[in-house]
Amino acid sequence: MINFGIGLRVAWRMFVQVLFFLLATAGTSKSAAYETDQLTERQQDIADAAYFLNRRVNDTIGEIIIDWQSEQGPDQTAFVDQVYRKIGGRNWVDKLEKYAMFSPDIERIDAPRWDSIYGDLPIWRARIVRFTGVSKTIRVGDTLIGTDKIGHFISQGRKYYRRFLRDGSEDRAARRSAFTERGIFGSFLAGAYSNADLVANYEGYRFYRSLFEDDVVPGKPAILAWDGNHWRFQRAFDWTDHVNAYWDEALNVSAYDALLYDAMQNRFTEFCPDYWRNPADYAVAGEAVYLERYAHLELRDTRELRLDSLCPAYAAAMAGEKAVVDSR
Repeated sequence: MINFGIGLRVAWRMFVQVLFFLLATAGTSKSAAYETDQLTERQQDIADAAYFLNRRVNDTIGEIIIDWQSEQGPDQTAFVDQVYRKIGGRNWVDKLEKYAMFSPDIERIDAPRWDSIYGDLPIWRARIVRFTGVSKTIRVGDTLIGTDKIGHFISQGRKYYRRFLRDGSEDRAARRSAFTERGIFGSFLAGAYSNADLVANYEGYRFYRSLFEDDVVPGKPAILAWDGNHWRFQRAFDWTDHVNAYWDEALNVSAYDALLYDAMQNRFTEFCPDYWRNPADYAVAGEAVYLERYAHLELRDTRELRLDSLCPAYAAAMAGEKAVVDSR
């Protein structure tokens, strides 16, 4: 028998989600893709985008240095705001994120919406992803990331940085970051709580601090120094100081709500043939370092959904079922 009460609750929640999404994106130049997919076409060979992304960030910092007025003094908050305005911005998609999405300089994996990990889900499970699609995937160093992570790094990282300045506490800033992932940027609209988004937010905060502070990137000086009456470069920014395996949603899998979990688990098992061809591509080297570094970010343990856990367990279950059938 159909439970119409549950059906009505799901329909009402979907209506509220879509309405909220339309209101949130009204007046913006382009709607964002909330989710990302580093499993589909993972084996595709694409060029490292770090050189081009590094150049854009370093050119931006250089432009701000040139235009800086000495009477402004070493106003760090104003400098951060200038970086944000030039490569972030108030539109739904950050300027540098849009560059990564569309520039001919950048090679991308662009899984069609209907062919992504969410592609065959009914709308009542996929919800807002049916309207937004999924982010394109790029390579930064050795890591595959969704282009959405650039926006998280720049815009959400700045919010994290400002909260840290206000409260003087990374932990409080982290709690607020996790709260946003439970809301508009994650669970509320899409049913997915993205651990990788939280990591990108935090690394963006670290970037802003590393503009002025030594050893935020271990062993490296601050990017900038105030020299009398002007800023000067001490070193170049490098995305690979911040991007790591925990930005890759095939390795740092999202946590899914009750409407999505079983469907996503089943979907992931379809990638097990890819896993068995190259298991190392689905493992996180030195994971203990990331677990310690990001322990305060309220990441959810989803390692049971990562293919290096899921596929061996799935194979064992299939073998067990076959043994039962054969014994009959």
